[in-house]
This record gives sequence, C-alpha cells and structure tokens, in this order.
Amino acid sequence: MPELVLETNGRTWTLDPSRTYTLGRDPQGDIAFDDARVSWRHATVSHNGRSWLIEDHGSTNGTFVRGQRVQQTEIGPGSAVHLGNATDGPCLNLSAAAAAAAAPQAQPYAAQGAGAGWAGQQAQQPPAAQPDPQAGWQHAQAQAQAQAPLAAAIPQQPVPQQGPGGGAGAPPAYGDRSPTTFHQFSLGRVMRIGRALENDLVVSDLQVSRNHAEFHATPDGRMEIRDLGSHNGTYVNGQPITKGGSATLGPTDIVGVGHSTFRIVGDRLEEFVDTGEVSFSARHLTVTVDGGKQILKDVSFGVPEKSLIAVIGPSGSGKSTLLKALTGYRPADQGEVLYDNRNLYKQFAELRQRIGLVPQDDILHKELTVKKALKYAAKLRFPADTTGAERDARIDEVLRELKLDPHKDKKVTSLSGGQRKRVSVALELLTKPSLIFLDEPTSGLDPGMDRDVMTLLRGLADDGRTVLVVTHSVAELAICDKLLVMAPGGSVAYFGPPEEALNFFGYESWADVFSAFENYRDYDWAGRWKGSQHYQMYAADIDAVAPQSAAVPPPQAIRPPKPQAWGSQLLTLIRRYVSVIVSDKGFLALTVILPAVLGAVSLLIDHEKGLLVNPINSRTHLPTPNGTATTVLLILAVGACFAGAANSVRELIKERVIYERERATGLSRSAYLMSKVVVLGLITVLQGLMVGLIGFSSREIPGKGLVLGSATLFELCLPIMALGFTSMMVGLVISSLVKTAEKTMPLLVMFAIIQVVFTGCLFTLHGTLGVNEFSYLMPSRWAVAGAGTTLDLNNIAPNVDDPTSTDPLWDHTVSAWSLDMAALLALGVICGFLVARFLRRHEPEVMRK
Repeated sequence: MPELVLETNGRTWTLDPSRTYTLGRDPQGDIAFDDARVSWRHATVSHNGRSWLIEDHGSTNGTFVRGQRVQQTEIGPGSAVHLGNATDGPCLNLSAAAAAAAAPQAQPYAAQGAGAGWAGQQAQQPPAAQPDPQAGWQHAQAQAQAQAPLAAAIPQQPVPQQGPGGGAGAPPAYGDRSPTTFHQFSLGRVMRIGRALENDLVVSDLQVSRNHAEFHATPDGRMEIRDLGSHNGTYVNGQPITKGGSATLGPTDIVGVGHSTFRIVGDRLEEFVDTGEVSFSARHLTVTVDGGKQILKDVSFGVPEKSLIAVIGPSGSGKSTLLKALTGYRPADQGEVLYDNRNLYKQFAELRQRIGLVPQDDILHKELTVKKALKYAAKLRFPADTTGAERDARIDEVLRELKLDPHKDKKVTSLSGGQRKRVSVALELLTKPSLIFLDEPTSGLDPGMDRDVMTLLRGLADDGRTVLVVTHSVAELAICDKLLVMAPGGSVAYFGPPEEALNFFGYESWADVFSAFENYRDYDWAGRWKGSQHYQMYAADIDAVAPQSAAVPPPQAIRPPKPQAWGSQLLTLIRRYVSVIVSDKGFLALTVILPAVLGAVSLLIDHEKGLLVNPINSRTHLPTPNGTATTVLLILAVGACFAGAANSVRELIKERVIYERERATGLSRSAYLMSKVVVLGLITVLQGLMVGLIGFSSREIPGKGLVLGSATLFELCLPIMALGFTSMMVGLVISSLVKTAEKTMPLLVMFAIIQVVFTGCLFTLHGTLGVNEFSYLMPSRWAVAGAGTTLDLNNIAPNVDDPTSTDPLWDHTVSAWSLDMAALLALGVICGFLVARFLRRHEPEVMRK
C-alpha cells in the first residue's frame, strides 16, 4: 500500500496506510488547524486497501476537493483539499511518498544543520494520534528491522519478531501500537527534547519543560538520557531519574517525557504520543482489610480505548474501593492495573500525569470564579516555565470544549450542580488526561442534569479519551459502551454491553436486580458470571496479553518530581488562599468582630479600678494584692485561644478532597501546609494584637517592660499573639484528624475549656504534682506566664495559701519571659510537625510506598 505525503502551511506528514488520520481544531488530533472555520473533528484521511480517502465528519463549513464540497471522495498525489472554505480555507497538498526525501523531517540528523528548519517545523506539528492497535507489534518490529545499523559508536540491538508482551527484546512502549513517529540518530549527535522551538525534537505539550532532556551516546556505545532540570520529570520505565541526572538505556527501556514515550530500536528513536486512545484493564484485584475480610474479590475487566464505562452496584459492593484501587489511591493487595499494558502501581510516578479523577465532592474553591479557579490549578500543575499566555490559552480551550464560556466569570458557588461538575471536569482536562475517572458525578442532580452530565462524558469518550464513571443512577446507562455491575461483597456480577445486562440477570428493571442482590446476598453472583457465555465473550481473555516486562527499580528510591519549585508552589497557594478569603465577606467580617468582642469582654472585669499593678492601700500606703490582673489575663487568653483555633479548625477538613487530588498531581505537602500557616498565622496574630490592645490599653500597666522597655503594652500583647498562633496550629491538628466537619466544633469547645483550666489563673498549678507537669502541654499556661512575668504576677497576685511559694514561670526576669515565649512557639512547631504527618494519611497510598 503506497504512502502519501501531506503538506500544509510548511508542515509535512508522511501518512501510513495502516492508520487513520484525524483533521480538525482538536489539538489531540493527528493534524490540527488553528482556524475558526475548521471544526473540532473535521475530517479523516485513511486508506481502504485500494486508494486513499478523505471523509468529512459532519463539519460545519465543509470539506472541498476541486472546489466541490464532498462527504467522502478518493484523493491521491496531486490532489488539493480545502477545509472550511473552497478558496481560502486551510489547504492540504498531497504528493507521492518519494517526495518525503525532500521534507526536512525525513532527512537523517547528519544532513541537518544545527537549529535547522526541521526543529521549527516539528515545533508547530501537533502530536499525532495513536494508530489503530490492530496495526500491532509485528508491524512496528518489521519497520524496526528494516533500518540500517547504526555506526560502531552505538551497537545495534537485536529485535525479535514476537507478539505483544512476549519474552525478551524491546517490549511495546505503548501497548501493542506502532510508533507515532521515527527519529533517526546520527553518530555523535545530541538530541534535545523540549517544548521550545530550538530543540531538536519539539514536543508540543505543556507538561514538558522548554528544555526537558537530551539523548547522548556514551563512550561504550550505549545511549543515555539526561534530564535538564525538567519540572515534571524524565522517566525511565515509569520511574523518575534524578533532576538534572542521567540514566543509561538498555534495549528494553522506555523513556517518558510528558505525554510522549520514547524507545531506542537500532539506530533510531521511536516516539509514541499519548493522544488519549489507550486501553485499560484490571486483573484479579483483591483488597483485604483488617481481620482478613475481602472487600474486593478477584475483579477483572478490560476497557477498550475511546469508551465510556459505567460501574454500578448496591451499597457495600466495593465500588469506592474499586475506584481507589484503579487510581492508585489505595492499591489492591493482589492483582494489577494496566494502563495500556503498563503497570500503574509500579509506574505511578509517570502515569499519574495521564489520569484524571473527579471525586464526588467538587475539587474547587467555590468562592472563586470559574476562570480564576482553573487559573490557579493550571499554575500548580503546569511546569514553572509555562507562560501565562500558554496557560490562559489552554484554559480557554477547555472552557470552549465544555461549553463553559458564558460562566467563566461567575463564582463556582453560583453555578448549578451540573455546571459545577463540568468545572470539575474542566480542571482535570487541563493536563489532557487519557483516562478519566468520576465518582458519583450525578449524585444529587435532577434527571435533566443527570442526562447532561452523562452526555458530557459520552462526548469526552468520543473525543478520544477513556472514561470510567461510578454511579447510582441507571437512567442513562444506554449511552455507555460497557457496564460493570458489582455484587455485594466486592465481586463482579456482570461486565458487558449495558443493553444485555437486564436479560443476563433475568429481570425487567434494575430495581429488581438490586432487590435480588439484597435478598440473596450469599448467592455466588461471581460464579454465575464466570460460568456464563457473556464472560467468555467479554472477559475471558483478560490475561491474554502480558504486561510490559522492563525492569523497574524500587519506586521509593527517588521521589517523584514536582511541576513547580517549592517556593513557586507556596506563592501560588498563598495567592489562591488569600483570594478565597477575600471573596468570603462573611469570614472577613468575623475575623474583625470576633477579637473585638472577646477583647471588649475583658473590659467588664473591674473596669473602674483599671489596674494591672498593685494598688496602694490608703491607710498603710503599702501595695496590696490585686486579683484583677489574673482575671483579665484569663479572659484575654481564652479569647485568643478560641479565635485562633476557630480560624483553622475547619480549614483542612473542608479542603480534604482538593488536597488529595492536588497531592496526587504533584503538590508539595509542606508547601500546602505552610500556605495555611502563613495566611492564617498572619490573621491570627493580628487578631491577638487586637485582643491585647483592647484588653490592656485602658488599664494602668507597669511603666517599663522586661524586654521592650517603654513598649510595655506591646510586650504584654506578644504572649497573647503567640497564643493565638499556637492555638491556630492546634486547630489545624484537629482539622487533620477528624473525618467530618461536624466533629470539629465539639473538639473546639473542649480545647477552649481545657485552656481555661490550665491557665494557672483559677487555681495554683505550681507545686501540684502531675497537674503542673501536664499543664506544660497547654499553650494558655505559657501565654499567661509570659504576660505574668511582665506584670510580676508573683508579686501582685501571690499564692493566698502560701505567699512564699512562687511560680518560677511567673518570675519577673528576662530569662523566665524568654522561656515562656520559647515554649509557646515550640508547641506551635510540634503541632506543625503533627499536621504534616496526619496529612500524609490523605495521600494516594501508592505515593506513600
């Protein structure tokens, strides 16, 4: 079958007769056009075994050959095709394959000058779609063996003829697909990969850094890949190499850069571009919990490319467990998950960038506008060298695809349930995932919105993605390609076309099926399925293809890279958090009113006397004890504790779903925590200052402080400010521990009451064995002591029972004040460490391993 050369706007493609090529505005298509007259998926070019054909796919403005609009027609060398307009629409010129020798990208590297036009043309060329899997492994290997051997510096590797997954030799880098593109090596040549136009091999992918990596020939004749400090990392067999480091490549090694995968076969580099058409399969997944109980039992199914799969089942059937196992959030104890023939668990560091997950709860900050929420998500997920214009272009592209343009300036909270789900999907589509999982996307939606969401998912699958949705709704199952029904206990009761499912179970409605699950819980539903003809048709060959057999190093040896540097992530997170707070007018008002009220309450305590020093007895003219000071400190300390903890006690629990998803995409745990500490810490410290100023400024205080001299008022406020900060950190600990937001309020009240008891103002703590030592764990104990050293509480509020017994934490010395403040801040640091450890529990388990 003859090859055909297609040329448009200075770019050239040599078309393989075994493949179908998609033309349109879709950047994931084979040949993309940036022209509004061209439809998203405009037409296809293919070979029918006799001649080349171009077929219009319902485009708005039409496909034209020789000035005539066509639906399907033969084309060949000398033909000219216009898209969108018969005269000035984008033009495709066709010529015979022999002309390929003149095309820049067809020349060997030795014939190209440094920085020749080849690189620039490749930069404009969009990634090509994957060929039909039926083209197969044999076709790729036949082409590989036809190449001339490389010079002595790079010994040629033998490539055996074999089927997918068979034995030694180079395994399929992308399932059983043929390479998208071939790149010829030349002796001594360095091949640089990146997004910038000056690279030898330009990859038009925002997941790729401008200068990402290089292929080098080593002195011993082998090849190595060198990372150039990329942001999303360079991977060998799914594992990241050290940032700025290198790895020597063997004959079976596969290099991952963004959505592209590379393999060296003989004297050439084979490129496989992930454009979404990937297969996905689960094999014998079993999950066992404490006590040996299996909540997922031998679940196996295979998902074809560009398909929509629904997962349904009664409560307790393991749907959520299955979703966690499929995405790596909680890997199965037995079995494996294969992403286009690659083990997801072993290569999660790389493959996580190609998987999208939309949880049941929205992964958005509802206080932000749609575009601003996507803007911050893109900033966190794309490399640091991505420009604002590139991010905005991708955001606008996704908004157009999901028909969210009219809503981009609306706050997420003002959208309907279906529109919010679209925004969650849009957030995941930013990085062009090939595989998208959704957990109960239609939960709580009316039937109309249910249909809209499922229709959206159908469109995503048709556009070249694999979509798996867990749902309770059975109204729109007919638009799915496959249906997976889970039985009670976590086993598969059915997998196949949805239209055949009810006949398989022998019932007329899904209500009857679910009732049967409930009434016959001990029935062997899995055994019935495996013994059926449907199993033989749709699941029996799940083990037919062996997974990729390339050696994989221990995944814990090197941490996965992050798309943004730690400081860049921190700055983005701080800006986003500030935007969320500023958008919440109620929270802003509360942050001002709460400390003002708490500080004002202290003014009711002996306000007429207004003394925080020893009053002078009018008869003896000697100072007498003053009980007002401890009461005022008690009120101010409790106010600071409550305000600080209230600010943070809900922060982590309300964002838990957002954190879990962003952590899986490369978010730094410490940067996330630090953003909370910085923003909430600043707010809480200012609140503590307000509480202290209101409580102390109207009273008579010592004329000179211990540490700050004449700035006594500020010295008294410092312990209250530090107490608010440490209480805020305690609130974060509570927020990281609880499972629901409703549990935070009882714990907040309990924390505030405990602080009241252990301030040392209600009863004497010093000298009380056990109780005094336990009070050292309480922030309020150290804060009151810090202010007490400045006021000299041992003098103005002595122990009534034993005036000679003084609290060393209240001593009127600089060392005592410093100890109190240091201990208070140390408690805050300890809380920060605990929060970081507790946050680790809310990360994909495969990352923790």
